[in-house]
Amino acid sequence: MNIWQPDPGEILLARTAVTFATGEAMPVSGMRWFRDTERNDIQHELPGWPEGPVYKARSKGGSLARNVGKGGALALGAIIMGILTGGGGSGPSSSKSGTATSEDRADEIDDFPVMWAAPGAIARTLPWQLDPARAPDPEQYRTHAIVTDRRLVIVGLPVPKKDRTVIEDEVLWEALRSSISRVERRNFRNERDVKIVFSDRSWCRLQSPLRDYLARYLISTPDVIPLESLTQAQRQAVDNFLATTNAADLSEPVVTRLPCGHYRVEALVPSELDAFFGAGSRELNMNADGTEVEYADYHPEDF
Repeated sequence: MNIWQPDPGEILLARTAVTFATGEAMPVSGMRWFRDTERNDIQHELPGWPEGPVYKARSKGGSLARNVGKGGALALGAIIMGILTGGGGSGPSSSKSGTATSEDRADEIDDFPVMWAAPGAIARTLPWQLDPARAPDPEQYRTHAIVTDRRLVIVGLPVPKKDRTVIEDEVLWEALRSSISRVERRNFRNERDVKIVFSDRSWCRLQSPLRDYLARYLISTPDVIPLESLTQAQRQAVDNFLATTNAADLSEPVVTRLPCGHYRVEALVPSELDAFFGAGSRELNMNADGTEVEYADYHPEDF
């Protein structure tokens, strides 16, 4: 096996499957674009990228006609109801989660860029394997995002049919955390998308089944607390957590202090690293005095 490992002294925080996002509003459903800052298609300018599909956003009338043909009056009525209720003409949501109304019509309904980058910008260096329309069959190949306290890494790996715990990582791309300006959760019609804005104002829109797990370690540099710096009560809580967790091979836990004052304790489980989904982990949320935080007392930062 060839499992990506952090450098000595570097802290591994998260690992999860990730791809470029996919449009869900009716005009851009199933599509994505790679744009410069003038909204031109740049996919043919990206070095080393294989040819991919050329999409064209559906007109509002075209979307209506297509759905009448497929689903008759019921589909047409649902789309009209979406328009009347402020859905921007995007039709009924395909996801049970997320918001029904977009706050960014230009980039979520009229167009759906997943890369926005001037010539030479950081976002243009992202690997083509993140594109589901270019990458190998997702049932046989996946791309993972790995987050550490120093950098964001994208690896690609095959998905063995017989044993998905066999990991053969190939590093495709990486960037220092200092090159990431901000990270935004995007919730239109699903809660899987995240927008990463780089220091040169280029950006990308990615999708992950564990978006919040990925985003929470990227939105800001985590305040990592060394185990030896914990109070006696906190260290006892961590020891109890490790002793009672149902995993035999927990890695050393990472303790981060959240802005709300709570402490997140998370330990990865190497034996649960899965080529399809990413890393398994166990976590504890505790107060400054070492007591576990009840779910009802969670703050937004805890999620």
